[in-house]
Amino acid sequence: MHKGYACIVSDMGHTGKGGDGLWASHNLQAKLDWGYRATHVVALAGKALTERFYRQMPTRSYYMGCSTGGRQGLQEAQRFPWDFDGIVAGAPPVNLATLYMTFVWGIRATHDESGKPVLGAKDLKLLTDAAVAKCDLDDGLKDGIIGDPLHCNFDPAELTCGAGHQDPCLTPAQVDAAKRVYSGPLTSKGQRLSPGGPVPGSEYGHWTDERGAGGPWIQAYVGDDNQRSGYEPLVINGFQYLFFSPEAGPSWKLQDFDFDRDYKRLGTMEALYDSSNPDLRQFKQAGGKLLVYQGTNDNSVLPRSTIDYYETVERTMGGKAATQDFFRLFVLPGVEHCAGGPGADTVNYLSYLEAWVERGEAPSQLLAAHLHSRDPLVHPPQFPLDPKLVEFTRPVYPYPTRVKYKGRGDPKDATHFAPY
Repeated sequence: MHKGYACIVSDMGHTGKGGDGLWASHNLQAKLDWGYRATHVVALAGKALTERFYRQMPTRSYYMGCSTGGRQGLQEAQRFPWDFDGIVAGAPPVNLATLYMTFVWGIRATHDESGKPVLGAKDLKLLTDAAVAKCDLDDGLKDGIIGDPLHCNFDPAELTCGAGHQDPCLTPAQVDAAKRVYSGPLTSKGQRLSPGGPVPGSEYGHWTDERGAGGPWIQAYVGDDNQRSGYEPLVINGFQYLFFSPEAGPSWKLQDFDFDRDYKRLGTMEALYDSSNPDLRQFKQAGGKLLVYQGTNDNSVLPRSTIDYYETVERTMGGKAATQDFFRLFVLPGVEHCAGGPGADTVNYLSYLEAWVERGEAPSQLLAAHLHSRDPLVHPPQFPLDPKLVEFTRPVYPYPTRVKYKGRGDPKDATHFAPY
């Protein structure tokens, strides 16, 4: 690593192929390793190797990860609070089985009885454009980014085809499908089974091409007439091999999930994967610092889930001040899964964590950048950023503080925004 750290990564105890869950079939040890054990063991091994090579123990140990890596960061804080001095956990799937259940719900909601998708790329773009048009100015600036989509009062029924509404529009079946995706899974009696689905403005996706390929709802739920959604094989494998005990096996299908009953069957195996324990007293007592970030346009790990976890920690740990003393959540408007999207997605998280742990400088705000035509996941940036790469910057404040444009000055410059 260019900062001089000794670094170590892990395969989490198995090898597989993308959405392949066969590695978990009748392999409890692999499930346990992937659930929480592997990161802990690798942390211990990394410290031992470092001590052997340098003939002294590391003075500090930090962890960084996103998605499953974010989940592992929370597992470390909850189960092994002495492993790391500081943790950056991005877009963590706090309750993994519930997330997979949400994918089942969204896939079924967006397909008719014959299995054909009822929403296409043009319909998703219509939804995104309408939501952005309604709520774009919530941060005082018309920039194609909804600052707080969780409070965007957008109703897809406004786009229903009929008298006074010309094409493009949505059929009643398409409106119903969109509403069901936004709601997240429900029982037949309307009981909520999750904190909610994706937020308005996230439907089409920043990376969707002219054919509709690659966008968030296309990837997560819809697919197209010729291809399943990108997450469907992952979800099917998850319920075949990971989330039920005993395993459902290779005959399990999406239509087999019973939303009135099957959520009650997820607790046994979820005990290995779940990272929702809000009792972080031991991590705090050990002096640990936890920085979590979450994009609002994320359809892989839904922002309401991450926010719900943070708010639960606040209630458990004694309030906002007692929590933000060691744990801060930063919600990035317009950012997709870990990175990407129209928002400012590039942040030097490690430097903020170092300052917090080593100098006691708690991050009162982050400086986030949106780069020109560059995917930070594929081509990680070097910090400090080359100004030529930066399209615009935004400040991001600890949740729940939001950002508003001051009304004057260059809107591409973070200094012209303020908290509110």
